[in-house]
Amino acid sequence: MDIYAYFNPISCLILQFLLLLILASSCLNTNSTVESCMEEERQALLNFKQHLIDQSGRLSSWVGHQCCQWRGISCNNHTGRIVSLDLRNPYPFGEFDDWNYTKFNKSCLGGKLHPSLLGFKHLSYLDLSQNCFHGIHIPNFIGDLTSLRYLNLSYYSWSGSFVGEIPPSLGNLSNLNYLDLSTDYDSDTSYHLDLSNVYSKSLNWLSHLSSLKYLNLGGANLNNTRVSWLHAVNMLPSLLELHLYRCPINGNQLPLSLPTNNFTSLLVLDLSGNNINSSFPKWMFNLTSLTKLDIWWNPFLHPSLDDFVRLKSLEHLDLREIGLKGQLLPKFFGNLCKLKSLDLSSNEFDGGIQDFLSGFSNCSFNRMESLHLSDCGLEGELPSSLGMLKSLQHLELNSNSFRGSIRESIISNLSSSLKTLHLGGNRFNGSIPESVGQLSQLVSLDLSDNSWEGSLTEAHFINLTSLKNIALSTSRPVPIIFNLTDYEWIPPFKLQSLIMDNCRVGPGFPIWLQSQTELSYVQVWNAGISGAIPEEWMSNISSQIESLDLSYNQISGMLPFQFNFPYLVYIYFSHNQLDSTIPSSICSIQSLYSLALNNNQFSGEFPKEWSLWSGITFVDVSNNNLSGNIPSSMGIPSSLFILKMDNNQLSGEIPSALQNCSMFLPSLQILDLGHNRFSGTIPKCLNNLTSLVSSPDDSWGIFSDFEETTVTTKGRGIEYFTRQAWLLTIIDFSSNDLEGEIPEEISSLLSLGTLNLSMNQLSGSIPSKIGNLYRLETLDLSQNRLSGHIPQSLSNITFLSHLNLSHNKLTGRIPSGNQLQTLVDPSIYEGNSFCGFPLPKCPEDKDNKHEPHVYEKQDHRDDDEKLGLYTSVVLGFIIGFWSVCGTLILKKSWRYAYFQFFDHIKDKVALAIALRAARLQRRS
Repeated sequence: MDIYAYFNPISCLILQFLLLLILASSCLNTNSTVESCMEEERQALLNFKQHLIDQSGRLSSWVGHQCCQWRGISCNNHTGRIVSLDLRNPYPFGEFDDWNYTKFNKSCLGGKLHPSLLGFKHLSYLDLSQNCFHGIHIPNFIGDLTSLRYLNLSYYSWSGSFVGEIPPSLGNLSNLNYLDLSTDYDSDTSYHLDLSNVYSKSLNWLSHLSSLKYLNLGGANLNNTRVSWLHAVNMLPSLLELHLYRCPINGNQLPLSLPTNNFTSLLVLDLSGNNINSSFPKWMFNLTSLTKLDIWWNPFLHPSLDDFVRLKSLEHLDLREIGLKGQLLPKFFGNLCKLKSLDLSSNEFDGGIQDFLSGFSNCSFNRMESLHLSDCGLEGELPSSLGMLKSLQHLELNSNSFRGSIRESIISNLSSSLKTLHLGGNRFNGSIPESVGQLSQLVSLDLSDNSWEGSLTEAHFINLTSLKNIALSTSRPVPIIFNLTDYEWIPPFKLQSLIMDNCRVGPGFPIWLQSQTELSYVQVWNAGISGAIPEEWMSNISSQIESLDLSYNQISGMLPFQFNFPYLVYIYFSHNQLDSTIPSSICSIQSLYSLALNNNQFSGEFPKEWSLWSGITFVDVSNNNLSGNIPSSMGIPSSLFILKMDNNQLSGEIPSALQNCSMFLPSLQILDLGHNRFSGTIPKCLNNLTSLVSSPDDSWGIFSDFEETTVTTKGRGIEYFTRQAWLLTIIDFSSNDLEGEIPEEISSLLSLGTLNLSMNQLSGSIPSKIGNLYRLETLDLSQNRLSGHIPQSLSNITFLSHLNLSHNKLTGRIPSGNQLQTLVDPSIYEGNSFCGFPLPKCPEDKDNKHEPHVYEKQDHRDDDEKLGLYTSVVLGFIIGFWSVCGTLILKKSWRYAYFQFFDHIKDKVALAIALRAARLQRRS
């Protein structure tokens, strides 16, 4: 019955008028803004602020009485109660090219979370994510904010934040829809499992959050929850998104089946980075509502792509590094027509992708936007069918064996959509097609590490107006030539990242490169660039540049580092022709981690202000003409991992910082001062190099992959990338004028791999405990004035592969045993008064009474082994023959049975042959 039947017409008019009045009032109230919150809540905010550390002044607006207008605060428009507290770090989390740790860290809030938050009884939204609450526990009192619907305490892995157990009191938040306690990792983070300081022994408290739609515990250590984590999650019927990446959950914690599956509404599942090595769970394929599945870096047992075709709603699928093998079959795409993003990188497939892509022909409309097939063992040419992916924005095929050229048809079909084209690390050859320049939406282009040839012109870049990142190189000995018709050509793009190797852009410093003023990452090797670095260009990029690498060119003149470089981390100018002095202004770059100026023509003293580098890890100024002392009046940077100053004209004593036993260099692993003019004695405080006393530090991730450094080990110079060099532990003081004794303290450097003190004036004896250096591979004490005997402990070093004690005043018998017996070159002992293997016998050794020669021992052992082999063969033949034949001879019944068996077999074979012959005759 109509409700209006109960009212007369006038009453209806009045009722309608009142309804309109209420609606108008409601609209007016909605548009009105409450400026002042409740006084007790304002005081609670100020109390909360007092316990925070705010470096960037984000909370500077928290003054006065209009607290609803304060940054990060939202109030209910009717009651004035605070309902939302959003203090998320405003600096965006992102990738290397557009992300800066220093900016992020400065924008962080730190300090403590005060219980004054409990004053906000109506708080429904709390976001404290991406801040730096170092070393504090997630407060238990957060579980008393029972009005919360949204809680985000996530943080970035580098910032370091909460520790301890996730409080079970969070189970009191029965109204919660969104819970994020995760750790964010960038894509460059190593795949090994960094166990978070946040952990949970049990997730049973989750079962009380029946309204939860979003759960992210990524990075939390759930190893002790065993299988209970899955049962707890299975109690959340409203759950739409579940993120449990890098927890780590192992195969024993992932049941293959579930009695009942309650989270069938799940849309997003992320179990990536857990290193699960069990069979694939069957219940996962019953989650038919899934639109996104991310399980990368889980080496499942015998996974198959065919299993995933049941998840027909999938739009995003990430199966990187899960152990897939075999061929890419077309039915996969044919059944997953809704796919927008697919990542199969780092698996082992056979053949090409021609058939794989043909599966799209079964889809009335393909939506593929991102296709990642890097490092999959794929080969062949790029099929033209790639061009039918009209919506494709990101194509990554790095590190395969694709060959041939890039088809023009592919580029023309994708010219209006493609944003990422990564083809690096393949076998493409020929010239780079000019049509690449028509990819008007392209942001990132990687054509590096192929066999390109020919030249590049303005046409290759003509419409790349969106380009931000480019990587280009060729493995051929002949470089790619930038053949520009207009020397003053200005590209249509502004790059953020530029990587080029073996691409000839010189001579001179090209105008097009000078026009790139938004660069944050530069690596241009073997480019033929000559002349001075333009100061104007350096000034233009100084405000944002993070890595500057112009190694292996012919750059000359002075280093222009008189500008402010607030974010510069890597400076690499090795193998150039730079001269004059190293400017002291370079020491004002507080953010610097790594400096390589080796193989240039620098002269004068090294800057005395180098102690201002608080975070420097790598300094290589070898192979220059530097002179004077190593400055140490202000101390040596304690953060150093590698210090190479070899092959210069440096003089004086080895820095007093190493002579000062109160100064520690806890990270230094390579100290190379060889081929200089140092005098005085070897410091006795070398045991202050604590990384050489114990195991080497593993903080090598800060090094760049690209810069090379040359170290002398095992008697020869070897080039290493700096990221590999952390594995080395070296002290090289060779070719100087050092005198005095080798300090006994050097025997405490248990992790030392190379010790080179050759070509000095050292005297005294070899330290008696030299054998304590059990990791030593190279020991060179040649061309000194050492006397006495070789310590017997030297024979205890089992890894020793290069030894040189020649041209000293050493005497006595060469110790025998272990690794020393493999060093058979007599020249390593020449110029001394030694006897014993591998030199002539000692006088006191009588004929046939001394210990046999090592080779004689080996010959005897070989003869014994041969005799044992022959004896075993003969005995085996005799026993095997007589155990069978002897039994047949002695036991009559067995002999009859044996020959009857063979007669029976013979008759069967003869009959089979006869029948076969008869059939063949009938057919003919």
